[in-house]
Amino acid sequence: MPVINSIAALAPKMKEWRQHLHRHPELSFDLHQTAAFVADRLREMGVDEIHEGIARTGIVAIIRGQGEGPVIGLRADMDALPIAETTGADYASVNAGKMHACGHDGHTAMLLGAAKYLCDTRRFSGSVALLFQPAEEDGGGGQVMVQEGVMDRFGIGQVYGIHNEPNVPFGHFHSMQGPLMASVDTATVHITGKGGHAAKPHECVDPVVALVGMVQAFQTILSRNVYAMDEAVISVTMIQAGTASNIIPETAMFCATVRCFKPEVRDMLKKRIHEIVEGHAAAYGVKAKVDYAWGYPATINDPDKTAFAAEAAADVVGETAVNLNAGREMWSEDFSYMLEARPGAYLYLGTGPGAALHHPNFDFNDEVAPLGASFFARLVERAQPIV
Repeated sequence: MPVINSIAALAPKMKEWRQHLHRHPELSFDLHQTAAFVADRLREMGVDEIHEGIARTGIVAIIRGQGEGPVIGLRADMDALPIAETTGADYASVNAGKMHACGHDGHTAMLLGAAKYLCDTRRFSGSVALLFQPAEEDGGGGQVMVQEGVMDRFGIGQVYGIHNEPNVPFGHFHSMQGPLMASVDTATVHITGKGGHAAKPHECVDPVVALVGMVQAFQTILSRNVYAMDEAVISVTMIQAGTASNIIPETAMFCATVRCFKPEVRDMLKKRIHEIVEGHAAAYGVKAKVDYAWGYPATINDPDKTAFAAEAAADVVGETAVNLNAGREMWSEDFSYMLEARPGAYLYLGTGPGAALHHPNFDFNDEVAPLGASFFARLVERAQPIV
């Protein structure tokens, strides 16, 4: 694999950076030590500008190339997850109940590696904006960065990101042109009836029976309201009701995750959920309220930018290791907000066998870091060649 030589030489340093970040995970927007570490490395490299405190603990760093030209954005997420680590690694988390179980430590190390190469060579025109983002797992840091105006403030014209994926062949890139990951919304339903003794249900208004009817009816939305060629998921993931076998409770609640790819389907799903809850509440004589929380929108790759990114990936790993027909996924990603603001693409990078993402035994494969860093570097040099 033609990894850039100077980036290959940087592999031990990227491993050191990654394992330091792994040892000191932080959550959501509270990435003060993480951000300080990243900023210190960027200063050592000699980037031209460092803008800290974006989306609380995010960083935008600017590297200028040769001559005038556009600005390309490269993004890495930095936050960890509230999971107790079980890897047993000598660099395992020292922060109890927190760990890098999704590889954001690796994403950050790869972008730092690319930054070092780009600072040293500057074989591109215009500028590169390095987007080190907080709160991908919880809080939508990508949305906050966009809302704070990073695209306009730094003149970013296109934007790219990658995510590691275990149990995909090592060094293989894959993605999709167009929709890649689903939107994610959350419906929380609160039901109020009339509690009492379970031996006298006729004197009660049972919220549990109403809940069961609503949950079952939710499944008809997919089979009877969604066009068969439009993918969507409604999964009821939490139910709370009752305290004892001989008591009909006063209240009950349940929660569902709602995922799809098209905005019109997204609107319809919300509408049908409200209609079903209201109708069943009337039928069962309970009161019901839906708290509907809009989450991340669908991650939609620009087709042309995705094809371009695939060419850059092929420069590094070869054409046979790049697949743009890998299929959509129902998980979600707040890079979607950046892709709503600017054209670009998001790709997965296979890291070989290992524990799944969000598993307490997950660990990023450091051997893949030179490939990711080289991909970022090739993107820049292809997108903005010196003229």
